[in-house]
Amino acid sequence: MTALAGCAAAALVLTGCGGGEGGHGGTDAAGSAPPTTMAPLPEVSPAAVKPLVGRWVGKAEDYFRFTADGKGVWMKGGHELWKGSVIPEGGREYRFSWEGGDPKTASYWGVTLGEKGDELTFAGTNQTYTKVKG
Repeated sequence: MTALAGCAAAALVLTGCGGGEGGHGGTDAAGSAPPTTMAPLPEVSPAAVKPLVGRWVGKAEDYFRFTADGKGVWMKGGHELWKGSVIPEGGREYRFSWEGGDPKTASYWGVTLGEKGDELTFAGTNQTYTKVKG
C-alpha cells in the first residue's frame, strides 16, 4: 500500500492541491481555484521514445509499459495508476502527459533512463524499474 499512498500524494500535487499563485493553497481572493490548462501534446517521433519501448518492472510488483507511438501505462495489481503519453525532455528524461495534456514542465510524473538503457527511475516514487527482456 505504500506505493499506492505515494501515487495518491503525487496525484494531489499534480491536480493543483496546495501552492500556486493568487492566494493560499492555489486559490484566488474569492477562494476559488484558478482553472488548470495544459498545453496540447507535442508530436513525438518513434525514434525519440524507442529507448523506453517495452515493459519495465519494479520491486513493488508494479510496472510501466511503453509503446513505439509514445503511449504508456503504469500498472499495479491489475489497477491502472497512470495512462497517457510520454514526452521527451531531452537527454534521458521523459515527462508524462496529464489528463490528455502536456504539463510543459518537469513533474513527479516522469522517468529518467539509466545510462546503460536497462533501468529507469520514476520520479514520483524514486523507484528503479528494470527492462524485461523479450
